[in-house]
Amino acid sequence: MARKPRDIAAELKALQDKAKTLKAKRLVQFGELIVATGADALDAETLAGALVAAVEGAKQPETKEGWRRRGATFFQSRARRGKGAGQPPGDGAGDAENGAGRGEG
Repeated sequence: MARKPRDIAAELKALQDKAKTLKAKRLVQFGELIVATGADALDAETLAGALVAAVEGAKQPETKEGWRRRGATFFQSRARRGKGAGQPPGDGAGDAENGAGRGEG
């Protein structure tokens, strides 16, 4: 009995749809992170400047590690206060902690 050939085009389309969904979820999580840290109180230019400085500063490992620790502490303190398991407000899906060290410091 011959094996049914794989529909590579359909598999590729499914992977592209999954990638699009994950990118959208990532954007939502970044927005939630901005709100959770209080950075939504900043005007767009100030926030953009802070993020640009963070990206430049992240090239120094000791700076990046300090921000990572500070971000981890932020999420741990939120969890202790009962804000959820370290997640920004929302449905709690995904791993928002991946962005914890960005823009802090």
